Amino acid sequence: QVQLVESGGGLVQAGGSLRLSCAASGRTFSSDVMGWFRQAPGKERDFVAAISWGGGSTYYADSVKGRFTISRDNAKNTVYLQMNSLKPEDTAVYYCATRRAGTITHKDAYAYWGQGTQVTVSS
Repeated sequence: QVQLVESGGGLVQAGGSLRLSCAASGRTFSSDVMGWFRQAPGKERDFVAAISWGGGSTYYADSVKGRFTISRDNAKNTVYLQMNSLKPEDTAVYYCATRRAGTITHKDAYAYWGQGTQVTVSS
């Protein structure tokens, strides 16, 4: 069993920055691909970013490329999402997850999820 706890969300003005953290516990963390997803009210949960177990490979949704950066610290069992140049359309609940198998950008590939952290970007 894996437990994931997100933190770092909040209210920020457009153009601002936030850094989300996801702390993992319960079993080996370093071998997992970790991903971030987000879900706005009334919408599907969408892929945002993912990172390989060693951190050497990263993946981003087109909507966040060049603005968001995913990273991980396996010694701390933590994955981060640095979000810069935030836009109102980035407003959503952000979730981290560990991948079980399958396509990295598909939410069905992920086995364990955190409870989410709210990010609100005002215009």
